[in-house]
Amino acid sequence: MIENTSANPPDTREPFDQKPTEVVIVRPDAATLTCERLPHFVGISASTTGAKGISMNLVIIAPGGTAEPHFHPDHETAIYLLKGRAEVCYGQGLKQCRVCETGDFVFTPPGVPHQPRNLSATEPVYVLAARNDPNEQEKVVPYDPTLDS
Repeated sequence: MIENTSANPPDTREPFDQKPTEVVIVRPDAATLTCERLPHFVGISASTTGAKGISMNLVIIAPGGTAEPHFHPDHETAIYLLKGRAEVCYGQGLKQCRVCETGDFVFTPPGVPHQPRNLSATEPVYVLAARNDPNEQEKVVPYDPTLDS
């Protein structure tokens, strides 16, 4: 078994330079702030495990926090809400909104603009996010909902 417990933040970690032949355990010790302005703790990625087609991260939305509006042009995202309540506005102009709660699974197809928001002013939201893109820094395109209104 291989453990990747580097003290370096994910964006400075050396690339995983071997083909995985056994189980790899990753214990992230630092968050990476993404283009969406949410902290991610990178777990599974190309650089942490040698993954070829998947990544998985822990995402934390601070109390009252909101991600920047965005979309992912090429990858699907699967989310499991570990703890909390969030509203996700999506689609053209971000006019459609759904509330997600602890235990919900959420799927976001490629190209769909979205913006999650923590509904609590006191408790963080914890999300386990997986996508079919193995890179630590996902492909994010900023979205301006006023241009589609």
